[in-house]
Amino acid sequence: MSGSLTASGAAGAPEAALPAPDVETSSDGYARRFSGAVGAWFLEVQARIALALLAPWPRARVLDVGGGHAQLTGPLVDAGYDVTVYGSSDLCAARVRPWTEKGRARFLAGSLERLAAADRAFDLVISFRLLPHVADWRGLVGELGRVADRAVLVDYPTRRSLNAVAGPLFEVKRGVEGNTRPFTVFADTEVRAAYTACGFEPTAREPEFVMPMALHRAIGVAALSRLTEGASSVLGLRKAMGSPVILRAERRG
Repeated sequence: MSGSLTASGAAGAPEAALPAPDVETSSDGYARRFSGAVGAWFLEVQARIALALLAPWPRARVLDVGGGHAQLTGPLVDAGYDVTVYGSSDLCAARVRPWTEKGRARFLAGSLERLAAADRAFDLVISFRLLPHVADWRGLVGELGRVADRAVLVDYPTRRSLNAVAGPLFEVKRGVEGNTRPFTVFADTEVRAAYTACGFEPTAREPEFVMPMALHRAIGVAALSRLTEGASSVLGLRKAMGSPVILRAERRG
């Protein structure tokens, strides 16, 4: 992963010994990281930005790769999108059942290395909470682009933020969140280059938070987090050094 920072020097199980990243993010334990008022606010910010970036394509067919965490399933369905959630295992289907059992969304299982979908089979492809935890992240970017007809949305921690010291602070983060796994911190240029290489042009970049999410969790006061992040946004800090970044890339031509 040339050009990337990783927290791989942190203590704990090696990446290869951990479950597939989307299996972990589909678990109840991971969902508890987004419980409470602060967690609800995290998801509110994420959904608001994602829906704004997808707004040019109303009611489009969306493939949510690694979306078994169901963080965006409800907002997408409620906004009128035709949603398919994709996971590397049937275990990833559990949290999206409130929608799939009612026929409001679908679930598809298959490999993350080669997505079980035809070229340009979906209008839009999104992938959240996945890119930083995949060893061959460029290969994943290529697969997201292959099956997307119009645009791709991904999120990732950027080096233009406090995530630049992710390695030294990894144990602090683990102490707050409990089940943090090693992750890659990206330079924006390398993610943009990966999309350019597969025929996509980055067209929008929206950071989410100035303060690390683990710090917001540690403080545990949603009103204070809203206030500090709002002030940081007004001062231009969110655009300059916010993370995670949500990047939209559109197919050229």
